[in-house]
Amino acid sequence: MPFADAATPDLPLSRLLRLSLFQVSVGMSLVLLVGTLNRVMIVELNVPASIVGIMISLPLIFAPFRALIGFRSDVHTSALGWKRVPFLYKGTMVQFGGLAILPFALLVLSGGGEAGHAPVWIGQAAAALAFLLIGAGVHTTQTVGLALATDLAAPESRPKVVGLMYVMLLFGMIASAFIFGALLANFSPGRLIQVIQGAAVVTILLNGVAVWKQETRRSGAAAQAAPQQRTPAFRETWAAFIAGDNALRRLIAVGLGTMAFSMEDVLLEPFGGQILHLAVGDTTKLTAALALGGLFGFGLASRVLSRGADPFRMASYGALVGIPAFLAVIFAAPLMSALLFGAGTFLIGFGAGLFGHGTLTATMNAAPKHQAGLALGAWGAVQASAAGIAIALGGVLRDVVDAMAPHTSLGAAAGYDFVYCLEIVLLFATLITMAPLIRQTGRSAGAGPLLTRPPIGLETETEKS
Repeated sequence: MPFADAATPDLPLSRLLRLSLFQVSVGMSLVLLVGTLNRVMIVELNVPASIVGIMISLPLIFAPFRALIGFRSDVHTSALGWKRVPFLYKGTMVQFGGLAILPFALLVLSGGGEAGHAPVWIGQAAAALAFLLIGAGVHTTQTVGLALATDLAAPESRPKVVGLMYVMLLFGMIASAFIFGALLANFSPGRLIQVIQGAAVVTILLNGVAVWKQETRRSGAAAQAAPQQRTPAFRETWAAFIAGDNALRRLIAVGLGTMAFSMEDVLLEPFGGQILHLAVGDTTKLTAALALGGLFGFGLASRVLSRGADPFRMASYGALVGIPAFLAVIFAAPLMSALLFGAGTFLIGFGAGLFGHGTLTATMNAAPKHQAGLALGAWGAVQASAAGIAIALGGVLRDVVDAMAPHTSLGAAAGYDFVYCLEIVLLFATLITMAPLIRQTGRSAGAGPLLTRPPIGLETETEKS
């Protein structure tokens, strides 16, 4: 069974798979916001595309707070003896609240139908609140869930645990896309309400099962003694974290690489339809190709990193794969080759999988045990913020270039090609940023490309410090 070797005697596969269910609920919410509702609001509910774009971008407001959320879960003391679980429950309830009010807000936002004759601004305010709540819940759940996985996993099994967690995220996205598509095949406002509220209930169930008996409760004496200890302020802890060995460089590399692999997200399907004249069904398959590439990337990275390979070297391999991937997409236009376009899309997902797995594993290995939540929160904050900015910037730059250069030799592909070339530049910048990190890891191990034991040793020394 894939990722079966990620299990350990202390963390059996059944418990690990159950914990990963929180990633399925996150993937379901992401598909609902970015995929299903994106189309339903614009086509069926006739909501202006500008409003839809603003609504979808609202959850990104909470992305920078992931570091604070992770820090709070590091230092939290509970009368029940839990540290991570209370935050997981809070994130789940906030996510549930947003999903519960979202369908009615969308119906009011559409300006009629079964929602009655309420003013449109009420729908806009309610929809904004719903998207904000879903975003806050998703960021909280994912940050604290990954921190809990780090707490439970042995250092040598963390690369495979990371791979499993993100494979489950992709599984949740793919499965949810098919299920939502089937349920909304015969669209009606009432069916939309049922689907979104059903997603809210499933979120509660999945996250509840995921965290059940995962975190060990401390004894009553320890729980009472913990509040008497001085809890460091977030500013102090963040200053100490960012002053750590190459911490800022690591975050910059994550941001640059994430932007490089995210800027084309909203452009691949329009590029296939407008430039290569592919049918809607054919362009929809691009999402599957991208996800499949990501699955292969995560699977390969998990296998190699579990043998002691340098995670930043793995991330750099992902960036290197991305360069010919974007070149393939660019040259698909003059060659009118759908096959080359599909191969480039697959390689983009593959490179992004290698890069994401490498940087997240490096973050988990470098994080002191008492700062796992802060480190993973910082990674998630940079990753989510960079992805959101890149997606918006990609669409804007494509339109600007098309408006400024409508008669170039590239024709309608000029705007798309400009964005793809910019992503290649960002990948080179990512490689330059990560180069000192790779050299430093190699020197500390005194070994070549494959490091047999250093990731574990680094973790141990960091925890001791």
